[in-house]
Amino acid sequence: MLTIAVASGKGGTGKTTVTANLAVWLASQNVDVAALDCDVEEPNLHLFLRPVWTKTTPENVPVPEVDEERCLGEECRKCVDLCRFKSLIMMAGSVMVFPELCHGCGLCTLACPARAIREGAREIGVVRTGATAGADSARIPVVGGEMRIGEAMAPPLILAVKRTAPASAVRLIDCPPGTSCPVIASLGGADLAVLVTEPTPFGLHDLELAVGVLRKMDIPFGVVINRDGMGDDRTHRYLEREGIPLLGTLPHSAEAAHCYSEGRLHVDALPGFREAYASIWENIRTLAAREVSR
Repeated sequence: MLTIAVASGKGGTGKTTVTANLAVWLASQNVDVAALDCDVEEPNLHLFLRPVWTKTTPENVPVPEVDEERCLGEECRKCVDLCRFKSLIMMAGSVMVFPELCHGCGLCTLACPARAIREGAREIGVVRTGATAGADSARIPVVGGEMRIGEAMAPPLILAVKRTAPASAVRLIDCPPGTSCPVIASLGGADLAVLVTEPTPFGLHDLELAVGVLRKMDIPFGVVINRDGMGDDRTHRYLEREGIPLLGTLPHSAEAAHCYSEGRLHVDALPGFREAYASIWENIRTLAAREVSR
């Protein structure tokens, strides 16, 4: 199984577009591929793949529940003092819990000498599974998460999406944009990453941040330049200077933007894009083979 994370340093570069088009192109080549939408705060991969959802499962995280009859209060304070996320505080001699701040590590339960804390549950969102509605030979399993409104912790839901995904020959992960904790959770365990960027100063700035993250995580990666032809050549020169593989380019055009705005796939609607994704996939395979032999 080859797990490929499609990521970007900022939103709006075309990361989801690349994920969806590459998944459909691979399926058309009889490659066993699954698509995962780990952008659980703003999932939109389904707008392009249009899966039929067959199962929706709530995802919970453990949160502490305090038995005030057993709690030792001020004379103990171990749970309050050990919680690095400040989800427990001492108020008027009693422990008060802020479930939204709890990361579900369970340290407070383990540390309580009076066994006054047990683990409850709090729903953070749902995991949806389904498949595209194409012909049987081209059906693509799709798994995605959607966070509950007001929820702040995406990583547990992202990990649930990855646990739920089928063991396909190729797994494409549509990561959240940026370089924060949800991105780290999405990238974890990936065999390689495809960074999608655009040739603008903003795009280059955030690409450099994303490159720093991937180098820190020691994940091999290459870059796809979307909307090539707009902006300038600084991104090309940066990749050459840093020795970063350019996996391919996708042209900037009004037709491509119009196609995107209607939720249509470039590989289905525009000439030249199928060849572009074929080239990108060949370069991904070359990169993967190089890393295996390293």
